[in-house]
Amino acid sequence: MGDEGIMRGVTKQANPGKATILALGKAFPHQLVMQEYLVDGYFRDTNCDNLELKQKLSRLCKTTTVKTRYVVMSEEILKKYPELALEGLPTVKQRLEICNKAVTQMAIEASQVCIKNWGRSLSDITHLVYVSSSEARLPGGDLYLARGLGLSPATQRVLLYFVGCSGGVAGLRVAKDIAENNPGSRVLLATSETTIIGFKPPSADRPYDLVGVALFGDGAGAMIIGSDPIEGTEKPLFELNTAIQEFLPDTEKKIDGRLTEEGISFKLARELPQIIEDNVEDFCDKLMSVAGFQNKEYNKLFWAVHPGGPAILNRIEKRLDLLPEKLNASRKALMDYGNASSNTIVYVLEYMLEEAIKIRKDGGDDPEWGMLLAFGPGITFEGILARNLCN
Repeated sequence: MGDEGIMRGVTKQANPGKATILALGKAFPHQLVMQEYLVDGYFRDTNCDNLELKQKLSRLCKTTTVKTRYVVMSEEILKKYPELALEGLPTVKQRLEICNKAVTQMAIEASQVCIKNWGRSLSDITHLVYVSSSEARLPGGDLYLARGLGLSPATQRVLLYFVGCSGGVAGLRVAKDIAENNPGSRVLLATSETTIIGFKPPSADRPYDLVGVALFGDGAGAMIIGSDPIEGTEKPLFELNTAIQEFLPDTEKKIDGRLTEEGISFKLARELPQIIEDNVEDFCDKLMSVAGFQNKEYNKLFWAVHPGGPAILNRIEKRLDLLPEKLNASRKALMDYGNASSNTIVYVLEYMLEEAIKIRKDGGDDPEWGMLLAFGPGITFEGILARNLCN
């Protein structure tokens, strides 16, 4: 793929043997939260009257740029499990009772939408990759999803637990390897997340919890991945040309999450956006050079970036000198769904396709080549150089 003519060719047919995304799907819980009403509802539900913390959360809600998101948490759940709103109680058992069921149901619904969009039979799925940082059990959620969908017992499964925000792109990297090394295979990638695993009352001792309340949302996403699409039956959306993963040494504590008796507790370093900014250019250059790009023509690419938060998107935009519209899909996904962890890359790609259709309708040319990026614990960078195959 080092030939410049191939890299910038006029055709949008998938390259033989290269994995492609063949369909997308998403699903959400029923509770829609408007950001403007979140603060009062959260402090009411947790019986907290700390004015200073309430004012801090109000400020955070404005800076996150989130407008709406979906959550599993509801009045019914808090009535059944009032201990979730109390400080210091061992509630991991109760949380997992809720989360395990909720993430499976959302993953089933997102997968069903995706399979319907794909247009082929459930029995044609040969592999399953399941991603979640919101549950813990043996057997894992991959088996419960397979059973809930009615997949064949012979379906080969891969489970990715607790990889955080990089999980969606990590799952794509794994699905790409499976698809390209098993001719004729069709991989279902499903992600599912809920914030109940880390829901806590506000506390001055845990300032990051308020960031999570203001930023994170719940939901599920799904994709079908396979190589050599069947003409007339399958419509490839993106070719997954080249994928790499890299971790930054000595940054393990910068994204620190632990499963405790009170659920998951997270700590994010304040310098996280700066660390990502300092390293994103070299990472992208490495990925682009593997596929044959010789210079830093970032604005000639499309950018599907996991929106960890507005500060991260702003830093990437600044470091790569991207035109403002390059991150529109990521910013819109953040605004409409919050940071839904591993799921969010699915929502970004859907908005990316909508933008491409609009650009072509208006007579413009949307970029053929682009970058899928996500950042997670490690600090781990996940990246895929992709081609938009939609005509």
